[in-house]
Amino acid sequence: MPMPRPPQLDSAFQQVSSVLAQVEGKPVDLAKDSWADIEKGVIKLLGGPFNPAQPEHQVIALGLAAAMGERLHAEFQAFWFPYRETPEGASLGFPEALIMLAPFGAVVDALGQGKLEKVEEVNKSIRTSLAQAKFGAGGGQPMRLGPEDYMRLFDPGFVQVVGVDGAKLKQAWDSAPEKITIDLRDAINRAARLPPELKKQLEQQLLGALQRLEGGKPIITQAGRAPRVVETVGMLAASTTNTGPAAEEFWQEVVMPLLFVGAPATFPPLDDEELAAAKQGVDPLFLFLDVVPFQFKAPEDGLLGAFPDLEVPAPEFRGSTQVRLIKVKPDSVKEALAAFDQQKTRDAIKRFADHLKEKGGTGAEPKGAEEAKTMLDAAMTLLTELKQSVASGKDLYVRRMTEAEAASEPALAQVRQALSGPRIILTS
Repeated sequence: MPMPRPPQLDSAFQQVSSVLAQVEGKPVDLAKDSWADIEKGVIKLLGGPFNPAQPEHQVIALGLAAAMGERLHAEFQAFWFPYRETPEGASLGFPEALIMLAPFGAVVDALGQGKLEKVEEVNKSIRTSLAQAKFGAGGGQPMRLGPEDYMRLFDPGFVQVVGVDGAKLKQAWDSAPEKITIDLRDAINRAARLPPELKKQLEQQLLGALQRLEGGKPIITQAGRAPRVVETVGMLAASTTNTGPAAEEFWQEVVMPLLFVGAPATFPPLDDEELAAAKQGVDPLFLFLDVVPFQFKAPEDGLLGAFPDLEVPAPEFRGSTQVRLIKVKPDSVKEALAAFDQQKTRDAIKRFADHLKEKGGTGAEPKGAEEAKTMLDAAMTLLTELKQSVASGKDLYVRRMTEAEAASEPALAQVRQALSGPRIILTS
């Protein structure tokens, strides 16, 4: 049974299948025909050397990537999961071992070399890795991973906004890995509230990553090969304020709209559709976000719907396709944040709910009232923290992270505190 494909991959799969059938004059099965046979038609479609910058060629590569996914699903039960750092917006995971594969990259490499059959080498590599995973299980209960597990570990779907001391950031990034390793080990040991097993885990992860860098060279010069490590070191050494992590969609669809809507004194007229939604039990919060216009100017296009001017954190990150730490200017949110008052926003939403009732939008009990309350509480906390970060006057960064990284933030906060805190030196 074929697995569900992400929409963009499914569209390319259907399009390439159809065009290849027209070119070849017979049906083409992208999921089962040999790569050598498929390549004959692909050569005709390309009309020359493969060019990844050409949109038509990109569609062909996406369609073939979807076909590769079908084959890997048939043989290894692979599955798609959302992954924002790939051009196709998704990647493949495997249930029996922690292996992530972006088929689009493999197809682009093979097409660039003029030999589509080279993607079979990926299958061989995965087959070997899965066999090693099974052999290494030692006869115990085999683990089974699903799309949610891969998203939690790999997809950078969470976001926090961070205030950063620029001088400390430069100092940390100009340091060699050896110095940062000493400082981090000392900070981990001095983090009194961290349990011993967590300290050991942090040492293995953080110090192990630093030890894989080239010694004697500034960390920042290695941003191209290890951007995650460089970003993490910078945030541990130089962040001064930060919001909690939250899903990127939550920032974009709830948090920032609430900021720009503000606390209006009056509300726009309600049409029949909006009143009907209220009668059917749609919570006033969601109608407030949908109906009430922004009181403050928001950028037409910007990160999180709020930050239009973006910069890489340092020139050494330029050219990297996986920069998760993005420097932003607070100008676009300063006016709205200066006026933001948590209680006034809550009062405005309550007044809007009363406005709905007054206009006849009463009926069923609101659906998801508890969820709406939780979302509003979380949004108010994030906006309060954002206001503090902007008011600090420090450089402002948007940091993307995985769910697993977000879950580790409380522990890393203790390491940050120990890094910036005074060291107690005992003398006899």
